[in-house]
Amino acid sequence: MNRVVITGMGVVAPNGTNLPAFTEAIRSGRSGLRFFQELKDHGLGCCVAGMPPDFDDSRLSKYLSPGVFKSLRSTTVKYALSAAIEAWEDAGFTIGQSSESDPETGCIFGNGVCDVDHMRHAIQFYENLGVQKLGVRHIEQLMTSAASAHIGGLIGMGNQVTANSSACSTGTEAILMAFDMIRSGRAKCMIAGSCEASSKYIWGVFDAMRVLNRNHNEDPEGASRPMAKDSAGFVPGSGAGALVLEELETAIRRGARIYAEIKGGFINSGGQRGGGTMTAPSPDGVKTCIKKALEVSCVNASEIDLVCGHLTGTAADKWEISCWAAALGRRGADFPCINTLKSLTGHCISAAGSIESVAALIQLHNDFIQPNKNCDQIQEEILEHIDQRCILCEPAEKPLNTVIKANFGFGDVNSCVIFKKITN
Repeated sequence: MNRVVITGMGVVAPNGTNLPAFTEAIRSGRSGLRFFQELKDHGLGCCVAGMPPDFDDSRLSKYLSPGVFKSLRSTTVKYALSAAIEAWEDAGFTIGQSSESDPETGCIFGNGVCDVDHMRHAIQFYENLGVQKLGVRHIEQLMTSAASAHIGGLIGMGNQVTANSSACSTGTEAILMAFDMIRSGRAKCMIAGSCEASSKYIWGVFDAMRVLNRNHNEDPEGASRPMAKDSAGFVPGSGAGALVLEELETAIRRGARIYAEIKGGFINSGGQRGGGTMTAPSPDGVKTCIKKALEVSCVNASEIDLVCGHLTGTAADKWEISCWAAALGRRGADFPCINTLKSLTGHCISAAGSIESVAALIQLHNDFIQPNKNCDQIQEEILEHIDQRCILCEPAEKPLNTVIKANFGFGDVNSCVIFKKITN
């Protein structure tokens, strides 16, 4: 089996729309959550969200034809393209106009649902002006594989180019799917990631479920409160994260900078049994996913320096911590440090896993731990399993060697990946 490394990253997040800005934001604990009057005007109870600030799509005009750029309305595709381009160039590659595709390079870029805002625009156009006036570029922005197709065509990828969709587990799952392609020798290089549109319609669906925090509209930066006693639901977010995965030998041969090695991971489902439902992961399924990730990676739980959890700011946080403690076999002060990016960005839904994996890799590569915001008072049920000192609320410089990242999604689906600093 081939060894697989990360050689490039790109990000569009609520607290930073490129790697330098995002790195500074997570290092300092800067939030990207804001109050949006538009959400209030549309009757949402939660009017706070994480939307990439001042996102400038004009950079895309350098890479797209004038016709494609002019017609591109989907924020899902725009975020994905921006993150993928940054990741590709961060890895040391250039985006050219080669007449041939590369059969060793591919893309797996997931999302949850198509861009509902763009779909609404297309439907209104259809109904008001008729099908003959609709134009030809809507479906390439509405199909589930829109992001991966645009990325694959831009770079000239001749290997597998596809999309996955597993709710909040999507991004981490995409990384592991791409990892398997390279590890098994079916590809040399893959872009993996996920994206989520900025949409009052998508966020409104969650608001209708009463799972969003409605208590902090006057304090947007305090709205996302994972692990806190007074957490009252998650805060929605949007954006995209992209990673370049590469075969180790290929990366070394071209002198690439290596962020980390992917030691392995696992994807499973709880089967909506044993407490698992359509909207709540099964504890047994979660524990199995974590244990299997360690097993197939040949990593001992004692090696884990940092857990980057799913932890959304809902009632599920306490059982997630209990699952981590049981699966790792580490409790109290022996538990590793744990954090969640959602305290700074909100829950970016299908983009969560990829954006949070970028954050995990930044911390691993630069030896620091991003602080958990808004959780000075921890839930008592959590402190029954781990020591409060494991939950850092201030930025901390700390040598890191191994980081474990997991996400759990609607449909009772789980994915867990382990990153480690490269060794011979």
